[in-house]
Amino acid sequence: MTAILNRPLSSSTDALLRFALRLDATLTALCGLLGVIAADPLSRLTGLSPTTEWMIGAGFVAYGAIVYGLAAVPDLLVPGIAVIAGNVLFTMAVVVAAAAGSPPLTEFGVVSTLATGVFTLFMAYLQYLGVRRIRA
Repeated sequence: MTAILNRPLSSSTDALLRFALRLDATLTALCGLLGVIAADPLSRLTGLSPTTEWMIGAGFVAYGAIVYGLAAVPDLLVPGIAVIAGNVLFTMAVVVAAAAGSPPLTEFGVVSTLATGVFTLFMAYLQYLGVRRIRA
């Protein structure tokens, strides 16, 4: 199992996509871990409840684990496209949520929510470049 999860970056055409997926997974899981550990202080900053902060953090950790596992599959094209689609949908959802004011967020909460969307969109872009390289 460890050999699958620690598959080295190859020099083949899927190296960029594999790297982008692992980067997305690692940074998202780390942010999620921070959210789980600091749910109470974060809730005072964002306007969300500590339970909501904890659930979002746990979801980010789970997402990171799943995407890191997907980055190890031999045929990366379909999982890569699926992750890109998910990242774009997540970006749209956080922008709509921040614009609609639901849930009610503080200024810091709105900024951090939009920053999450920008990060997710950037990861989708890197992954898109990786998919293009595979298809070229």
